[in-house]
Order: sequence, then structure tokens, then C-alpha cells
Amino acid sequence: MRHGTIPPVRAARWALWTFVVVNLTIVEILFFTTGTGKNGVLTVAKFFGLHAAVLMLFQLLLVARLPWLDRRIGMDRLTVWHRWVGFTLLWTLLTHAVLVVLGYARLDDVSMTKTFFALAGVPASLLGMLAAAIVVVVAAVSARKVRRRLRYETWHGLHLLLYLALGLAFVHQLQETTTFNSSAFARTYWWALWLFAFGALVVGRIVMPLWRNAYHRFRVAAVVRESDDVVSVHVTGRRLDRLPARAGQFCIWRFPGHNHWWLANPFSLSAAPDGRTLRLTAKAVGSASAGLRDLPVGSRAFVEGPYGAFTSLHRTRPGALLIAGGVGITPVRSLLEEEPAGDVVVLYRVRSESDAVLVDEVRALVAERGGRLHLLTGRRGEGTPPFEPDSLRALVPDITERDVYVCGPPAMTSAVLGALRDLAVPRGQVHAERFGLA
Repeated sequence: MRHGTIPPVRAARWALWTFVVVNLTIVEILFFTTGTGKNGVLTVAKFFGLHAAVLMLFQLLLVARLPWLDRRIGMDRLTVWHRWVGFTLLWTLLTHAVLVVLGYARLDDVSMTKTFFALAGVPASLLGMLAAAIVVVVAAVSARKVRRRLRYETWHGLHLLLYLALGLAFVHQLQETTTFNSSAFARTYWWALWLFAFGALVVGRIVMPLWRNAYHRFRVAAVVRESDDVVSVHVTGRRLDRLPARAGQFCIWRFPGHNHWWLANPFSLSAAPDGRTLRLTAKAVGSASAGLRDLPVGSRAFVEGPYGAFTSLHRTRPGALLIAGGVGITPVRSLLEEEPAGDVVVLYRVRSESDAVLVDEVRALVAERGGRLHLLTGRRGEGTPPFEPDSLRALVPDITERDVYVCGPPAMTSAVLGALRDLAVPRGQVHAERFGLA
């Protein structure tokens, strides 16, 4: 528990926004000191182009899965920011492109259509057009109505085209002497920024996962059926005490031979890491998770992570309230192993007691710590809603004096977070993470 220090999430946010402000300031200086365009419209187009480059690089950092940021902010929040920055980038790029065509059309006193095709014949401009077209396509399939109709694998495959767009944008900017090579300082700055962003992405998404899997050599140690539709997979490896995993975190799991490589699943650690094994517990809600029951012992596992900010790193108060719904109990159960004896309350929401995954383990851990477990059974709409403000206050009268951890289905999580706001629980004491890759 922290005393008198800056909260980790606040420190990470300050670091991110400082990075953004510093780079925007540098870009503004470059814009005002490297001269104007050939006319007023092209000058404004240059302004939007420079800012589009910064947005692209910021996008890379948000999805680079840098451990320092991920453990403090959480992949879910970083992904949401990535989404909104992405749509901002879309409109910035479109504005830049339209103004470039309009500016040259006015300069040459010809139509915008003729100007567009003329610019398409210039390699530097063509690369920029292709990059913008890819961003438009990815943004279109990322709109909520379209995204919901696509399989995750299809959406993810199309989303990977953004890396091609980034490469095209980099070469486009490299060939634009008015921005990249306008001065020795500009050239040094842009090279440093692009190398930093791409380096962070390559290290976080490729180098680190490959190195960890080569070093730890993950293998399936045991497969345990917890119930008819729930299975736990125990994974062992070499020197797991050196894997920086914490209770409450999750990993992205692949089991070669069980599914195609691109079919990865984020599952929480359902037991606190002990330096010898990792455990995931999954409910059979799809073919990938259902197939875990047939994993052969000794087969290889490829593990990315650990990821997530749903950990005791963010504890601020002596007492804790852990709220879980359905299979969301898995990270809560692992957090219980780190919980010291004393003031802990667990609210576990399920349809019926037979649906309560790992309930015996949870009950034993709570009893060992002298805490309280409330098993809240029933379907949505039946009886008094358990997560209304009055219901929560009745179950946990001192709720405003506790750290509150929430993990469950999206609707339940939103309801709980709304009730906590109504109860005036300080934001710094509320910890929730919505797990998913999209």
C-alpha cells in the first residue's frame, strides 16, 4: 500500500501527456521557422501534415505494450485512447490531403480532379495517398457497427495494414524536403522520433515476447476440469521466478497445434504467480476456449505478457472490496492470495451457485484472511439489483474507505462503476479493467 506518493497511474499519464506536449511544441516551432508553403492553403496543409505525423507516432506508443505504461494505465485504457487518437488521425490526414490538392489546384489554376491525378504521378505524393487510403479503410472497419459484424481475426488482419500505412507515411515524409529535411535540427528530430516509436513497437510486440518464450520455455503442466464448461490450464517453464508477473494480470495465450497462430486469447492469471507455474482458468464460450480441455500435457505454450494494471500496485487503503461477475472471478481470486489477513470483502455475482467458478478456492482464501464473501445469485432483472448504490452500501457500509476492484461482464462493470460514482467513492480507489484485444 502506497503512502504519500504519486499514484502510478497519474505518474504514467503525466509522462504520456508531457511527451505529447513537448513534441507538439517542437512541431509548432518547426512549422513557424521553416517557412510557408507556396500559398496560404498549402501552408495550412503543411500544418496538418506535421501534426498527422505526431499522431501516427503517438499511436505506435499506445499499442507498443510497454511494461511501464501497461502496468500503470492498463491495456484497456491505452486501447481506448488508441481508438480515439486513430479517429483524430483520420480527420487530420483527410484534411491534410484535401488541402494539398486544393492548394495545388489554386496554384496551377486547374480543377481539383486534374490536380489529384497529377499528384498521383509524383512518387512522394502517391505514397501519402496510399497511406491515407489505408487509414480510411481501417477506420471504416473499426466503426462500431461494422466492427461488430466482423470476426476478430478478420478485423485484426485488416488492422495490421496500418503498419504498412505507417511505413508509406514515413517514406512520404522523408521525401518531403519542406518538413523532414528543412533543417539539420528537423532531420535529427524526425529521425529520432520515428526510430523511438518504431523501436518501442518492435521491442514491446516482437522482441520481448520472443525472448521471454525462448528463455522460459513454457509448457502445459496440467489440465484440470473445474466443471462441465470450465477448465484450468497450468503452465510451467524455466526460471518463472524471473517473469515479472503479478496477481490480477493477464497474458495472451497461444498453444501451437491447438489453434491457428492468429487465434490468441487473453486470459487472466487465476492464481498468483509462485515462480513455478502459471494458471489460467477459462469458460467454454467459444471453440478456442472449449478446446483447452483437450490440450495434451507437455505441449508447448506461447505466452505474451503479463499485461494489465489490475494489481495491488494501485492499493491506497487498508481495506479492499473485490467485485467479480462470472469468470471475472479469476483475477480477483489471484488478488486474494496477495491480500493480507484482515479487512477484505468479496462480492461474487453469478446466475446460480453452480455457475460460481472457483468458488471453493475463493471461499477458503477469504476464510484464511478473516474476510467476508457474499455470493450474489440470480439473473439480471430478478429481485433487487445487487449493484445499486443502496445495495452496495448495505453490503459494505464503509465502501468509501476501501479500494474497490471490479472485474466482470461489460454491463455489470458499467453498472458497478456508475454506482461507485453515485456513492462518491474516490476515483483513485476504484480499479477496473475491461479485458479484450480489440
